[in-house]
Amino acid sequence: MAEIPSITHAELGAALARLRFGVAASDLHGSLTGYLCGGGRAGARDFLEALALEGEDAGAANGAHRVLEQLYGECHAQLEDPELGFAPLLPEDGRPLAERADALVEWCRGFLGGLGLAGLGAQRPLSDDGQEILRDLGTIAGSRFAYGNDDEDENALAEVLEFVRVGVLLLYVELNLPRRGVKPGVKPGPGTLH
Repeated sequence: MAEIPSITHAELGAALARLRFGVAASDLHGSLTGYLCGGGRAGARDFLEALALEGEDAGAANGAHRVLEQLYGECHAQLEDPELGFAPLLPEDGRPLAERADALVEWCRGFLGGLGLAGLGAQRPLSDDGQEILRDLGTIAGSRFAYGNDDEDENALAEVLEFVRVGVLLLYVELNLPRRGVKPGVKPGPGTLH
């Protein structure tokens, strides 16, 4: 069976525009990721309702809805990926640096909102490391970047993006593995199933 290609930022943005959701692609992906990290449970068809998003559902938008269902499946699979294949959905590398940086800020805002919608505070307290990651994501979400040297700026964005990627994966493990009977900080043994 052929593997379905991953959704691009541009494809998701186009689907959201067709549906008139009024939310940017990075913001939606961040919200969905935060919701799933926080233990939110919604299926591919009803996660938009769980995130309190509505659009104008036109009959011609069936393809757009399929993109959103695919987004849900890909996001969930990436968070569960044992190869740590998760990455925030941002504009492609060829897009201007400022556009990609702004999208990362948007993604972090969405992520924090998604965590809140999942009821993160009501579940259980985070570890000190988890709390620090959330504080740092909040700082990024409230940032406005200044640009100077293209090479240095590219490197800085790559470092921030990697921090976000790893931080999200750590939060996902902390918030979700205990539900599966694995204690935080304890690596599953070779015979452990996920």
